[in-house]
Amino acid sequence: MRIFVTGASGFIGSAVVDTLLKRGHHVVGLARSDAAAEQLNALGAEVTRGSLEDIASLQSAAEQADGVIHTAFIHDFSRFQHSVEVDQRAINGLGDALAGSNKPLIVTSGTMLLPLNHLATEQSPTEMGRNPRAMSDMAALALVGRGIRSALVRLPPTVHGAGDHGFIPMLIALAKQNGVVVYIDEGENLWPAVHRYDAAKLFCLAVEHAAAGTSLHAVQEQGISFKQIAKVIGTGLNLPVKSVTLEEAPHYLSWMTHFVAANNPTSSRWTQETLGWLPSGPDLLSDLRNTDYF
Repeated sequence: MRIFVTGASGFIGSAVVDTLLKRGHHVVGLARSDAAAEQLNALGAEVTRGSLEDIASLQSAAEQADGVIHTAFIHDFSRFQHSVEVDQRAINGLGDALAGSNKPLIVTSGTMLLPLNHLATEQSPTEMGRNPRAMSDMAALALVGRGIRSALVRLPPTVHGAGDHGFIPMLIALAKQNGVVVYIDEGENLWPAVHRYDAAKLFCLAVEHAAAGTSLHAVQEQGISFKQIAKVIGTGLNLPVKSVTLEEAPHYLSWMTHFVAANNPTSSRWTQETLGWLPSGPDLLSDLRNTDYF
């Protein structure tokens, strides 16, 4: 298959590109910069220049592809609403290009968009109103009615591995700044996790086989207590670890308080049984201890 990948030079997207190529697909990756284009060429992918805001370039690449994997997102939390609006326009633009083709469009979502505080499954609905990015899920799934095999891959808050620049590195940076690693209350709230190459395998299986309108969970570990994560960060940085109240947390965690407090246990049993996805990478705590996080 000829697969068009947005976010192709990113932390997750580059693993998706690498895995697709190893599975024998022809990959076309979206690149905004010369550096991104060089990275994709080095992997062996074809390059198309453009950005999420260049709808014409997205549509041209999608029309020529047998399927699309959309991993790109503008991670600017100071302009989050703008990032969400750009994402929705990109999804709808890709939908216009693929309408009536029955081609796959695999869109990235997150387990944090699901109802919290109890075990989420693939059948759990995206919770509307809590996070504006939920509208991207709705936009993607609505494309099924336009003759597109659209599906979601929900990622946990911790997609880990060498080169990670997500929530865990942000927590490490805050701990260095504060001189202490914190968790909230008892720290028993759970975060699911997955290694980036296991997530990449699922994106590949999804573009090859996922049924229209389904949601898939790239979850290797159903839930790790945040206190465990904090302790490993504390050991890695040789910093003290302490509990803080939810009211005290913003002093240490700023805008990340909401995420650190979240209790997000998530199952991937249905995904594994349906697509034969078998994650095999290192678990989060082992990866923290043995990779370049510190």
